[in-house]
Amino acid sequence: MGEGLRERASKSAFTLAEVLITLGIIGVVAAMTIPVLVQKYKYQVVEVRLKKFYTSINQAIKLSEVQNGAKELWYVDNHDTAESLEWFKNYIGKYMNILKYETLSDGTFLVYFPDGSAMQQLNSNFSREYVFYPGNPNKCLDHYNGHVYNTLGKCGFKFMYFPADSNWYYKYHYLKGFEPARYGLSGSRDEMKAAMYEDCSDPYQGKYCTAIIQDNGWRIPSDYPQKIFY
Repeated sequence: MGEGLRERASKSAFTLAEVLITLGIIGVVAAMTIPVLVQKYKYQVVEVRLKKFYTSINQAIKLSEVQNGAKELWYVDNHDTAESLEWFKNYIGKYMNILKYETLSDGTFLVYFPDGSAMQQLNSNFSREYVFYPGNPNKCLDHYNGHVYNTLGKCGFKFMYFPADSNWYYKYHYLKGFEPARYGLSGSRDEMKAAMYEDCSDPYQGKYCTAIIQDNGWRIPSDYPQKIFY
């Protein structure tokens, strides 16, 4: 009886070779799957923070309008960093949950949010263009040697706030709040989409990348032309 049990046990047990083969297969599958899952998670974080930023800053503008009147009346395209920052604090910042402000060496300013994201004035010469960082802005900027325009579409995402200019070039921002950059777009819907993808595919452009994500319901589309990180 005992011999029969031992015989059946030996037949059903895995050999060392079988165990090693199984572990090898698991390792290969894990090596193929984990990077995909990590990237998917990163994309989800970026999607959530982009939508959260868009919602919260535009809600702040609506709250500001209650006290200060229509946004096109109090909007000013400042050409001085100190004035731009003070204006932002007074008309938008005080209606948002902000961790801290920082003035950078290039004359622009950074706004840090509690969830780890940040927003930067894109150019110190005017206050109509901004870049949103879903993650650490220093990590993003360091990756591109401080060239903020090279971050666009990858770890930085461009927004515009220019509600008081009715020029056709800025028609997609007139009377609106913070919106993904679409200035200069014209033509049919398909032509504009093609222009947006062409711009976003260029590693030195990327101004329309944010609009591509917004048009997909704040989800990064499967054919998105850049690899995103934060």
